Amino acid sequence: MLDSKYQKFYDEIIKKIKKEKIFTDKLHTLAYGTDASFYRLIPKIVIKTDNAKEVQDIIELSNSMNLSITFRAGGTSLSGQAISDSILIVTSRNFSNFKISPDASFISLQPALTGAQANGLLARYSKKIGPDPASINAAMIGGIAANNASGMCCGISQNSYKTLKSIKLIFSDGTKLDTGCKESKDAFRKTHADFLRDLKSFSDDTKNNEELRARIERKFKIKNTCGYSINALIDFEDEFEILEHLIIGSEGTLAFIEEVTYYTVEDLKDKASALIYFKDMNEACSAVTKLKLARDSNQIIVDAVELMDRAALKSIENDSAMPEYIKDLDSEITALLIETRAINDKQLDIQINQIEELLKEFDVVREIYFTKDEHEYNLYWKIRKGLFPAVGAVRVTGTTVIIEDVAYPIECLAQATLELQELFKKYGYTEALIFGHALEGNFHFVFTQDFSDLKEIKRYDQLMNEVVHSVAVKYEGSLKAEHGTGRNMAAFIEVEWGHDAYIMMKKIKSLFDPKGLLNPGVIINDDKEAHLKNLKTLPATNEIVDKCIECGFCEPTCPSNELTLTPRQRIVINREISRLESIGEHKEAKEYKDLYQYDGIETCATCSLCSSACPVKIDTGSLTKHLRAEQASNSSKSIANFVANNFSTTLKGVRFGLHSANFIHKVLGTPSMETVTKTFRDLSSSIPKWSSVMPKATNINLNFEQKVSDKKVVYFPSCINRSMGLNAISKEEKELFDTTVEVLLKAGYQILFPEDLPNLCCGMPFSSKGFNEASNTKSSQLELALLNVSEFGEYPILCDTSPCTKKMMESFSHKLDVYEPIEFALKFLTEDLEFTAIDEPITIHTTCSSRKMGLEDKFRSLAQLCSTNVIVPADVKCCGFAGDRGFNFPELNKSALRHLKEQTVGAKMAFSTSKTCEIGLSEESGLDYNSIFYLINKVTKAKTL
Repeated sequence: MLDSKYQKFYDEIIKKIKKEKIFTDKLHTLAYGTDASFYRLIPKIVIKTDNAKEVQDIIELSNSMNLSITFRAGGTSLSGQAISDSILIVTSRNFSNFKISPDASFISLQPALTGAQANGLLARYSKKIGPDPASINAAMIGGIAANNASGMCCGISQNSYKTLKSIKLIFSDGTKLDTGCKESKDAFRKTHADFLRDLKSFSDDTKNNEELRARIERKFKIKNTCGYSINALIDFEDEFEILEHLIIGSEGTLAFIEEVTYYTVEDLKDKASALIYFKDMNEACSAVTKLKLARDSNQIIVDAVELMDRAALKSIENDSAMPEYIKDLDSEITALLIETRAINDKQLDIQINQIEELLKEFDVVREIYFTKDEHEYNLYWKIRKGLFPAVGAVRVTGTTVIIEDVAYPIECLAQATLELQELFKKYGYTEALIFGHALEGNFHFVFTQDFSDLKEIKRYDQLMNEVVHSVAVKYEGSLKAEHGTGRNMAAFIEVEWGHDAYIMMKKIKSLFDPKGLLNPGVIINDDKEAHLKNLKTLPATNEIVDKCIECGFCEPTCPSNELTLTPRQRIVINREISRLESIGEHKEAKEYKDLYQYDGIETCATCSLCSSACPVKIDTGSLTKHLRAEQASNSSKSIANFVANNFSTTLKGVRFGLHSANFIHKVLGTPSMETVTKTFRDLSSSIPKWSSVMPKATNINLNFEQKVSDKKVVYFPSCINRSMGLNAISKEEKELFDTTVEVLLKAGYQILFPEDLPNLCCGMPFSSKGFNEASNTKSSQLELALLNVSEFGEYPILCDTSPCTKKMMESFSHKLDVYEPIEFALKFLTEDLEFTAIDEPITIHTTCSSRKMGLEDKFRSLAQLCSTNVIVPADVKCCGFAGDRGFNFPELNKSALRHLKEQTVGAKMAFSTSKTCEIGLSEESGLDYNSIFYLINKVTKAKTL
């Protein structure tokens, strides 16, 4: 229940913004009250905004009512700057327009595009944006700019501050400004003359304060995001340049960023990386210092140097990508991950030799080896980017993972780092590890913390106070190098910067936000214990997800991320339910469960793509399946078992239903059919959605002529393809079964089928709904049948549906060579058939199962054998159809594929490897999606001997 002032705000804002985008319920306010930091505030109202006009309306109304607001983008913030106990404005994923200049020298980006999306847009031009945070796949542009986020390679030369061209802003009073538009600036001069005069005076005062100016120049020679970017006051003369650069790193406390225009940087494709092991921290830091000095004097080209201490290496030593010998390294060993990039391979070799020569004087444990292999060095960097979340996999359940972010002047790097390690020992943080961007003197240190114990909180406070003194006072470094001040270091800004600088920062805050309504408590906070308040705990809920640290890396991959909840938010809610139940608050826990049913369980596609984005492979889809199994009643389990034991009869029923639907469609016509079925769905959501691309019923005929051959293949047509055929608008003439048979016969195979085929199923339709017993029954039956027909694995087995193939591979206890269409085609059909690529543009969709089997690039390669023009939608991951869920919850499919139509423009044919996915893809794109085997059949002929 909202109090009167927030209720009044709600009543007014709902007149301007759709009700479904405004949340006041406990489920959504808790879900959005969580970012990647170890702080939590619960907003009173959450509003998802699609455009600048909506943000402007909210700001103007909140300003008139003196209500504070906070802006949130991707929520990967690590210092508590994206949470609120008032009004939280979330930039929805639809707030994502962009524009690239004709020469690709700059790009304009709205706030909800991720850094990875921006780089994807620029890839064709061999360009990228400068900032490269480890969270780039999930972090959005609004947050990247607002935090001046950097990363592995950008240092201080290619961050948002240095690569900013212009910016569009909305101020605390609702005023808009585009610093790239003369007319906008002229208008701002008229309405905000006093503002610009005060800003100019701040700049003049700072330039004339020799001590402060020298301090700013010195401190911004290294990475620094602690406090405001007051280097803007001495770097520029023009008021608008000062203004826009102050916004960078301001964490939503000065204005809302509507759009950022970045100068792009070169994305050199020739690169090499080496993981080099030094005898100890001192030796590694000394090597870093020499590399830094050599780079700054243009003696060598080195793009990134990442340090990992022995504890960091230990946290990843069991990763399959890491060499076995890491486990045997001594306790003092420290590694440097070094990357160098060049304009061509010849120049790359020169640079590698220069780096190796420079490092000869240092004591390395193993021979230095630079790899140019893309797969190999990408694995190294993927592991490095996942170090912070990886700590979560080894922490004690219930504890929080803390990541701090400091930078030292390079000349004192070794001494300061050794002192930091001694502080860990002093306060008993024996699990603490250090890693980071050593070339910039920027280290992250990570440790686990129990915030449910007051003694532990005191220990944390003591550690942090000593760290603050060591970093900021003794070594004059940065308390926050790239993660932003947030709530985490707001209490210590004056300690780092001194009185004059802190007073100037407070003046800047008052100038931009005179009422103090924008993200209060962040950056400017006079509470000296702010870092100890509103701490977030991570209670146990289910071992499937207990290791999650709520980093948010999973969110961009989730098909429900714009419709309902993300994997991170599902985990947040489950943790709260478990916490409430543990303290006996069962009534409130039940309230959460009721709210969670649709948002958390019904609209989870259980595609598990979240696990592929998660550095520690947490699979929230498995959690949903577990919860569905818990909810399954005995009667529903009995029905599932009956269906499993009478499967051929069930498929007959499916065919009958499809026959009936298509007959009625013919009688009524498409418009009437859509109207009638929509009416029935409005009355009961349990009635499946009908679509004009609904498949017709089909049956397969195993009685076809074929020759006996030494080359044999077992073909298991999935139950879905044994019952669902082509849709009513398809131009294809043959069913998938017949097409697959034609391809295999053309390739010279003798086709074998398992016994009792009509009753066989992989079990997926049951497991996705939580009917594990029925699923296991069907899986075991299929495994036995395939063992027999394949002569216990003598022959390869082809399944025509990727999700079914993956289910078989996961469930079978015997090792069988089971293939889905992509890998089977590449491994076998390319040997047996002659491919001639067509010129017609095609598009492909890689299913979730195929992605998890590592087939995304292979599908592209296969498609390129078939067509010279292959379109792959950049922002389409899981289609959201989720087996049969797309019939009952079509909104999930629609939301997941909201970018499909615009990103497949020009495609004439469309292909995938799963019938149910193809239904949803066809519905949302207007294209006729079919199995890739149709295209293979079209472009191939038998090889002549």
